[in-house]
Amino acid sequence: MRAELVSVPTGTIPLDGLYYEPEGRVEGAALLFHGNAMNFYVGALRFLPPVLVKLGLACLAFNRRGHDILSTRASRTPEGGAFQLAREGIEDNQLAARWLAARGFPAPVVIGHSNGGMLAVRHVADHPRTPALVLLSAHMGGKNILERTSKAGLMARERIEEFNARARELVAAGRGRELMLMPGWWYAISAESYLDRLTETPDGIALAPTIKCPTLYVRGDKESRENYPAEDFRAHGGGPCDVEIIPDCDHFYNGREEAIQAIVSSWLAKTLDLDATRWQMPSSAKPVSE
Repeated sequence: MRAELVSVPTGTIPLDGLYYEPEGRVEGAALLFHGNAMNFYVGALRFLPPVLVKLGLACLAFNRRGHDILSTRASRTPEGGAFQLAREGIEDNQLAARWLAARGFPAPVVIGHSNGGMLAVRHVADHPRTPALVLLSAHMGGKNILERTSKAGLMARERIEEFNARARELVAAGRGRELMLMPGWWYAISAESYLDRLTETPDGIALAPTIKCPTLYVRGDKESRENYPAEDFRAHGGGPCDVEIIPDCDHFYNGREEAIQAIVSSWLAKTLDLDATRWQMPSSAKPVSE
């Protein structure tokens, strides 16, 4: 396996990432989207490429402009997930796809975790030549995403109306990049980004009928069906969708990386007619099919 540090230009902040290439025959490519407050060197974007290249898939794992929570580059100007906007995330994925197309892969497999999974649905809806879609604990977004996640103990928790009002006040005053500290996870978010989530987050279930390619939707058994509605996506999808529930598994797949590697690689091998002989799923890693 060869790995190359790459940078994909945008109109503002470049997208840093790793491009992985098989040493043998290249059978295709995969584009990987990270989740909220994550990046290309943690979680599924770290542990999946070494498996996928063994199937012959080149991989691009990259940071969207909304990576991590807060970061800096070659200045003291803050950037990162606290400032992310849906339109930038959608554009970032498109730019990364164009970069991969320039390498000779115009129609890669798309794999997205969590928020990256929701954005993956939007991306595949816009790119119908996608041969396969893998959704890893993908939330489905929609207009009620902030209310739903707050009720689950994240974001604003029970203070959602207070934060709604505060964000609108700051944006109206021209202070949209001012940070608000959240009582739940993501900790800090700009007023502009907060309001963007209220109105601009794509709706994965509404988009599901447009997804015609084969889809694998994975969820850990410690995650709620309401927040990660694999079965609803399958029911509304426009193409075949396999649902796999991974036993003893949380949202970040801690300690269950081997199970995710096995199910994703074996499913892609079957779907794309690739050789998966090196990745037979151990019995201890087998998920529960729905």
